[in-house]
Amino acid sequence: MTPQPSVADLCSACREICPPDLAESWDNTGLLLGDPARAVGRLMTCLTLSPRTVAEAIEKGADLVISHHPVPFTPLKAITTETLSGWILWQLAAQKIAVFSPHTSFDSAAQGINQLLAERLKLADIRPLRPSPAEPSLGTGRLGILPEPRPFLEFAQYVKTVFGLKHISVAGTPRLPVERVAIGCGAAGELLRDAHQAGCQAFVLGETRFHTCVEAEFLQIGLCMIGHYQSERLGVEHLAHLLQERFPQVEIWASQAECDPIRWI
Repeated sequence: MTPQPSVADLCSACREICPPDLAESWDNTGLLLGDPARAVGRLMTCLTLSPRTVAEAIEKGADLVISHHPVPFTPLKAITTETLSGWILWQLAAQKIAVFSPHTSFDSAAQGINQLLAERLKLADIRPLRPSPAEPSLGTGRLGILPEPRPFLEFAQYVKTVFGLKHISVAGTPRLPVERVAIGCGAAGELLRDAHQAGCQAFVLGETRFHTCVEAEFLQIGLCMIGHYQSERLGVEHLAHLLQERFPQVEIWASQAECDPIRWI
């Protein structure tokens, strides 16, 4: 009979998929809460720890939660239930549920979120938008080539169809011909200049600031903002699948209660 893996075993597998060297310097990744030696029989992945996902982890008896977004993200001077981060950590610690976060290391990994987005859009010649100095074949964001050029608004409609979205936000010239596309999951506006330097005519990202949209218009780059949640949720599901293949003796699922906190009315 195959023994149950430990929290440390699952964390090690995550680090193989999401190499820590790919994480941004400002990030907080790795095992953030829990006992590395604790056996894991049930594991849940999610995009963000929230009252909704915490309740699901507790109700379904998870031993480990792999949350894409880290909690805590910044250093805490106190852990109390008066703050959201403190409440989350207090609830999970009481149930001995460990927390691991890959965050930006998963964004940039070979099987990571930006790669998934680029492949879903069927881009060709996919490569990092901002290559890692240590490993040029990996790095932040992605860029790729459309099989056929198309006007920006037509490309935006294609993005909506590919990701099954009713609404996206766009900024840019409607008739701008698009062939080279940049990809950046989450709040990726900081990659706009990288996209410009790479000669991209369109940039698909989760979200960005108003002034970045103004700059994109100046640089003649069309922005397709599909939403932070929508740009990263597919990675949570994919990571659950990859880990399930490696650890068939563990029950692994992507949070079923999680949803986008932003609504259109």
